[in-house]
Amino acid sequence: MKTLNYDQFLHASHDTNLGQWLQSLSATIEAQSNPKRHGHFTGWLDALHSLPDYQASAIDLNSERVSVKTNQQYNVQQIESALKRLRPWRKGPFQIDDLFIDSEWRSNLKWDRIKNKIAPLAGRNVLDVGCGNGYYGYRMLGAGAKTVVGVDPGELFCTQFAAVNHFIKSAQLSVLPLTGEMIFANPYQFDTVFSMGVVSHRRDPQEHLKGLLECLRDGGELVLETLIIDHTDALSLVPQDRYANMRNVWILPSLPLLTNMLSDAGFSEIKCIDSCKTTTNEQRSTDWMPTHSLINGLNPDDPNQTIEGHPAPTRCVVIAQKPGKV
Repeated sequence: MKTLNYDQFLHASHDTNLGQWLQSLSATIEAQSNPKRHGHFTGWLDALHSLPDYQASAIDLNSERVSVKTNQQYNVQQIESALKRLRPWRKGPFQIDDLFIDSEWRSNLKWDRIKNKIAPLAGRNVLDVGCGNGYYGYRMLGAGAKTVVGVDPGELFCTQFAAVNHFIKSAQLSVLPLTGEMIFANPYQFDTVFSMGVVSHRRDPQEHLKGLLECLRDGGELVLETLIIDHTDALSLVPQDRYANMRNVWILPSLPLLTNMLSDAGFSEIKCIDSCKTTTNEQRSTDWMPTHSLINGLNPDDPNQTIEGHPAPTRCVVIAQKPGKV
């Protein structure tokens, strides 16, 4: 039975302790990788396994498009057809030779806003919780990270990563089909932990923050991105149904409340490094994500409001430390 193969990554770490921790997850990963868990998983795997052999001649992880080139001759339409069977592509962009994967999110814009404001990633072991298809993980490797462990339970995102990595062939990065809670139950202490766009989707955001703390070494850094309510007279917004047409948004904290939540979870040195409204320049429908996007969640008569009448999306990025020294 076809499935995703994580063996190379689970055995590739040069850090003995990290390698042992990764291998301790192998049974959980295998259970999560069962194609019967999602009705479309088998079709996604068929698309992945239809990709032609490919040897890269150049890889660029430091430009807005994570890109790879080859000197080989191959069937471009075969690759495009396979990758389009993995739509929607939400994070990116990616470039495979002349094939441009124009994802819903121009994730490079967010990365550019924060990359010089976080602790340098050179030589660090990094955990990215809710990583999607691994776009940010590649950018972290480009910034010098030693190993990036991405976790996301979405089978489609894991397959998208496997497809991109079919071309790049990195043994330093993987997207594992795990939830944050699975990691928190058996944590490893990383140098840097990212949680980008996850907190607002947790029914118990405080438990998520506590789990992130347990995944950091003493003195390690958390990079947390989330939706916030940008109102001085409101501590939080708790949508009763949908928010910007999204069903699973449970809380939008104010920045002061988010700071208090991080402090209560045990973090120190808490600092907001970026805050901005999300625009349709950064998040939009494309040929690679042809379904509804941000524009469909905004009031057509007032883009400062969602269609439900809430303030339009504002996101902030906060960094914080786990107290103590290595």
